[in-house]
Amino acid sequence: MDDEAVWKRRFLVFTAVRLAGLALFMLGMGIAFSDWVRPGGLPPAGVPLMFVGLAQAVLAPRLLKRIWRV
Repeated sequence: MDDEAVWKRRFLVFTAVRLAGLALFMLGMGIAFSDWVRPGGLPPAGVPLMFVGLAQAVLAPRLLKRIWRV
């Protein structure tokens, strides 16, 4: 596999991880503050999802970068 293909694949993985974290964050917001699960929202279920999604969107790309640097 040539160098360009490796970097293209890494970029796609990097972007997918960030988008998955954003989607999880938005799902948590939807559960916590909308009527998707129950009227009035369900903050005890949505807020942890928001934090996990935020951590994935912010920290996971840094971990991938550290793994790929080796």
